[in-house]
Amino acid sequence: MRAASLFGVLTVAHLLMLAGHSMPVSLWTPAAYVWQDLLMALLFAAVDHAMKRPKPAWALYAILALYSAVNVPIARILSSPLTWPMMRAARGPLLDSIRHYLTPGNIGAMATVITAAVVFPLLLHRLKFRLRPSVVVAAIVVTIIGLLASAHVETAGKHRNAYGALLPVRIEKHRGLEDGWIDWRTPPFPSDLSSTPLRSFRGTARGRNVVLIALESTAAQYLGIYGSIADPMPNLSRLAERSIVFERAYAVYPESIKGLFAVLCARYPAFQTPAESYANVRCPSMAQTLADAGYSTALFHSGRFMYLGMEAVIRNRGFDVLEDAGTIGGNVNSSFGVDEPAAVERILKWIDALPREQPFFITYLPVAGHHPYATPTRGPFPGSTEFANYQNALHYGDESLGDLLRGLRERNLENKTLFVVFGDHGEAFGQHEGNIGHSLFIYDENVRVPYLIGIPGVVTQQIRARHTASLIDTMPTILDLLGLAIPTSSMGSSLLDPRNDMALFFTDYSLGFLGLADGCWKYIFEVDSQRSKLYDMCADARETNDRSSDENVRVDRYRQSLQDWISAQTLP
Repeated sequence: MRAASLFGVLTVAHLLMLAGHSMPVSLWTPAAYVWQDLLMALLFAAVDHAMKRPKPAWALYAILALYSAVNVPIARILSSPLTWPMMRAARGPLLDSIRHYLTPGNIGAMATVITAAVVFPLLLHRLKFRLRPSVVVAAIVVTIIGLLASAHVETAGKHRNAYGALLPVRIEKHRGLEDGWIDWRTPPFPSDLSSTPLRSFRGTARGRNVVLIALESTAAQYLGIYGSIADPMPNLSRLAERSIVFERAYAVYPESIKGLFAVLCARYPAFQTPAESYANVRCPSMAQTLADAGYSTALFHSGRFMYLGMEAVIRNRGFDVLEDAGTIGGNVNSSFGVDEPAAVERILKWIDALPREQPFFITYLPVAGHHPYATPTRGPFPGSTEFANYQNALHYGDESLGDLLRGLRERNLENKTLFVVFGDHGEAFGQHEGNIGHSLFIYDENVRVPYLIGIPGVVTQQIRARHTASLIDTMPTILDLLGLAIPTSSMGSSLLDPRNDMALFFTDYSLGFLGLADGCWKYIFEVDSQRSKLYDMCADARETNDRSSDENVRVDRYRQSLQDWISAQTLP
């Protein structure tokens, strides 16, 4: 009875998770969506039978039912129950985001599952239900059919229940490790986009200060410099008027911490690795390289270093000063950080305390674009939708960006500084089924970011660079502009070189996705299902027309390139 009741609870929870989402129409569909619930009930039945003790069995039943209930609102919002990476992310700094989703609808959904957990045992007891061998055999058969059905039905992970989502995605080993260094980013086909010649800028920022700004959750497609009619970041647009603007720049990973590792170390993160493990990765970081060249170095973060193991990425990387929300203080505090004006004020005070003519390297990590997009002042975008709040959050952060640029100008430092500004990753608002936030998918709204390089006095008008850029290219590009040597360990390349490399990226937050951008082409590979999607971004910027069935040779080569690349990314 307990196992049958659990199956009923899991079914109710799964139906609530799927409410509002589309499902593929196929004879395989019912089995594909129910098999994990049946499997979990069968495993529980086996444990229940072995225990032969009602009280512990009921306690286990209650725990499983409660965990299923908690996962319902999460899956309703993100189209995925909790995974291990998602659990690591759901810490104190996200309390404001968690509170934001404690709506009557989500609370009611959890209450429905808990109610079902109480009602099913009472109902089955009244019906004198017994788990007969024929029922068990039928459940096993349907489970096996469902497992096979997963290969025939594209569920985008929504077939998983709260327990199936905890199974880690595994990467098959391919050539790459044993073959030594491979330039994984070399396109396997002639590029359909020409590169923009930038070699003449090599060394033109020699001796300048460096200000590196990673804009939180800022996707390129929402900004005026990338064609958006509504421009939430006018100060960034003004800086871009006299900057090199990369039209196709991509994050390595759609999450801040591992993405920051790629920027600071010019090295790819590894699949299915917690951020804390990067403390053991030694690299000639950008901060250390510039410190060795005589720069004072500092990192200012208006968020909190405790989030997602960030300290493991930034400690012992060559920064003289590391300050986050706890040190900066601020006038407005949230669970995620402090207000941007306070962070900018602290940056300028640090600059003022430096000896005159002392070169400096500043990394500034604002948090203004992060969910729940709360701002202390009312922004210019009307409405109360998530997207309107997001635009206002970007605008709020942009005001502080303007304050920082103005502060440097007033100190006569503008023409002595190299500016590199980019989005650490994007942000999605349902452009693709279930794609909310930034971490779970690698569509362009997740990984295509703004990227610009300003050298005031040298770059006097906007230059649009069409070749593909990756955030992993940041350190080698900055060092090339400064006339400094690029470490041989760098997995990135200077964007001043006339190459047109592919950009490589992945996510392992829920389903495992590998992806690349190669000129007009964008390829996405789902690791578990082995499914491919291919888009011609020049003709289909919204990624709606999958061309994979028309381009078998291209798909095969891209898939092999990605599998070789991700297999080679390991940590010591």
